[in-house]
Amino acid sequence: MGDDAGAVRTAVLALQRSTGLPMVFGGALCGPDRMRITELVGGVTGSLDGLVVRRNSGLGGKAMALGRPVWVSDYPHASTISHDYDAPVADEGLLSIVAVPVVVRRRVRGVLYGALREPLSIADRVVAMAVQAGRDLEQDLAVRDEADQALARLHAEGTPATSPAEASARWEEVRAVHAELRGLADQITDPQVRARLLDASHRLAAAGTAKPEPRPELSPRELDVLSYVAIGCTNAQAATQLGLLPATVKSYLKSAMRKLNSHTRTEAVRNARRAGLLP
Repeated sequence: MGDDAGAVRTAVLALQRSTGLPMVFGGALCGPDRMRITELVGGVTGSLDGLVVRRNSGLGGKAMALGRPVWVSDYPHASTISHDYDAPVADEGLLSIVAVPVVVRRRVRGVLYGALREPLSIADRVVAMAVQAGRDLEQDLAVRDEADQALARLHAEGTPATSPAEASARWEEVRAVHAELRGLADQITDPQVRARLLDASHRLAAAGTAKPEPRPELSPRELDVLSYVAIGCTNAQAATQLGLLPATVKSYLKSAMRKLNSHTRTEAVRNARRAGLLP
């Protein structure tokens, strides 16, 4: 699984920028039914840093249990939550707090919080922004999971084939993983994770070519499109995978074919493989 804490850190910073709340914090799961607060912006005392929140305990624990956002405008006197964490919350002087669970495939992966040091009702606009930050984080974690699964399949393909038919089938799987890695990389905002996925796709592309021919300079998007064409996708199917319009895919493909000195899709794929651009 990817680095959930790193993804939470990015989400907390984005939430603070979008809401302007005086304190924003969050954390990822650190075990069954509990999460640890590790990312904080606007803290004064450090009392919440490293705090472990259990499911059904406190505001965040209630959000984890319900799988939906919850908020209070007077934390010390709120009757709808348990008060297991009153001391560290009081040290920070927090009164109005919203907690948003991060749920990926029905499993809680963390919690994002936004807070005021005044007993004021948190505006619907702020709650909506917090919820959106949680949804963005959920999408990021889901994409990271898919990337990790694709890389795991890539490593599993290291087993030698025992027949030409098996070898051919495994190469088709390698090519499918290559296209998937490039598609996932385009959805990743973390530069380190994106670079990791693209590096894996480049290594895959070069794996089947002992002595590549001169490499034409294809743009990342041209190579993305060609990767899906190489596994038999139509323009419409490639567009769906890459989040593009079919006409845009057609334009990228036409440009790639020109650079590869090819007259057909099949010829473009063949020439790209000879150049070590595709597996």
